[in-house]
Amino acid sequence: MSLRPHSIEPVPEQTARIAQAAFPKGNLYMQMRQELGTFYTDADFATLYPRRGQPAIAPWRLALVTVMQFVENLSDRQAAEAVRARIDWKYALGLELIDPGFDFSILSEFRARLVEGEAEQRLLDRMLEVFGEKKLLKARGHQRTDSTHVLASIRVMNRLELVTETLRATLNDLASVAPDWLRSVAPAEWQERYTQRAEQSRLPKGEKARKEYAEVVGQDGVLLLRLLDEQQPGLKKRAEVETLRQVWARHFARCETGELLWRAEAELSRAATAIESPYDTEARHSNKRDTSWTGYKVHLTETCDADLPRIVTDVLTTVATTQDVACTADIQQSLADKNLLPARHLVDTGYVDGDLLVSSKEKHAIELFGPPREGQSWQAREGGYDQARFTVDWERERAFCPEGKASASWRSYTQEPYGYSIVKVRFAQKDCINCLSRERCVRSAGGQSRTLVLPARPLYEALQQTRSDLTTEEGKAEYRKRAGVEGSLSQGVRRSGMRCSRYYGLSKTHLQHLATAAALNVVRVTDYLAGKPLAKTRRSRFARLAA
Repeated sequence: MSLRPHSIEPVPEQTARIAQAAFPKGNLYMQMRQELGTFYTDADFATLYPRRGQPAIAPWRLALVTVMQFVENLSDRQAAEAVRARIDWKYALGLELIDPGFDFSILSEFRARLVEGEAEQRLLDRMLEVFGEKKLLKARGHQRTDSTHVLASIRVMNRLELVTETLRATLNDLASVAPDWLRSVAPAEWQERYTQRAEQSRLPKGEKARKEYAEVVGQDGVLLLRLLDEQQPGLKKRAEVETLRQVWARHFARCETGELLWRAEAELSRAATAIESPYDTEARHSNKRDTSWTGYKVHLTETCDADLPRIVTDVLTTVATTQDVACTADIQQSLADKNLLPARHLVDTGYVDGDLLVSSKEKHAIELFGPPREGQSWQAREGGYDQARFTVDWERERAFCPEGKASASWRSYTQEPYGYSIVKVRFAQKDCINCLSRERCVRSAGGQSRTLVLPARPLYEALQQTRSDLTTEEGKAEYRKRAGVEGSLSQGVRRSGMRCSRYYGLSKTHLQHLATAAALNVVRVTDYLAGKPLAKTRRSRFARLAA
């Protein structure tokens, strides 16, 4: 399809008249068009289309339909039907009442263009530009970030189902690209083993029988890979074949005699790199406190200034095993690229460490505000003399324990292989061995003295300052503002189904989250312009009665 950009025409007169008669007080989409416009233009997506070919449906309309689709959590079919049948959608899109709309498959084609052209970010960024022009969004205010888990659009399988389904998926792919070759080399028993999905097959019961079956599947996979290497080298780089190799390398091993063995659970490699499904090879299994899931993680950042609407300014989607602390710098750099850096960035413990406290201030002039992680030592857990109880004099290069004893040695060096600076402080053995509080400080036998490992001075002082600020009433009141972002996550889950991915792969899941963020912004800004107050924290009727 080709694109010939056109200017956006006003809402057709008949559409406007009928819509205003049907909605005399207006509605969400009519207010959006009247107050905020269309957000997008054809020129925003011109690079995604060729110059020649059948004329494409206006991409600004498809972008707006994608956002409106997530406002109501509609499927592609339902969204296409809404374009065809609903007056308020026709008003927002500037369509005649008799316009027949388009086939629902156009929406998936448009999303594919966005992902292939790495243009999915435009769904949110163009909207933020409009908000900035209308003075609804400002830089150097307050923003807050939090994350939630996202379930991949796959069936969670056990190991035996995984290897069976991986081989089946590879065979299905090869059947579509090299059917004659596959028919000539596939053993007859493969038809019985791999024609049905793994969960629909009668897999063996009992540990011994399942292990034997797994090794049979493993031998089948090895045979297929060998035949590909010998007879079809051109197919070796197909994604499904590469997935088969990776899954086999994780779940099978060769013994000294060359026999293929099913690995024990304890021998498996780390889950951070483990493929959980042949249909979504980027989905990962992770745990966070009491929650276990397979999929991804989404991080939302929003404004929280008292005089402006709460606007989602950044969305970051990662694999499930990525830690929050590894995302802080990326989020801040993304905000910098949009000229939307905050003066204070409110986050929870997962996003904070000493290095980020310092780098946020030095690189972006941001005050990263959140409680640093507490010490993990046994002293911290059991109320003993943890590192926070020691006084550090950086000028004199000495530390003092809670009993008033001074350190005996002070050594600075670079921690390998990580490359960051630390300070190792050691106390004298004679002071520690006779100390009355020794059991609260040192557990080791043999008269060993206490040793502290401190981060470099800027990091140490930043951590101490942040902990100190959070103990004040002003700091506590400021940090309470962070909790509001959890309402945004809840709204994204309840309104747009943000916690369940609709698509396979990280890129398409990220596109879903960007469309969700844009949808939340539309709802919030139109409510703000209409004077609708922010909802208060929900409380049950009995809780209100008790209060």
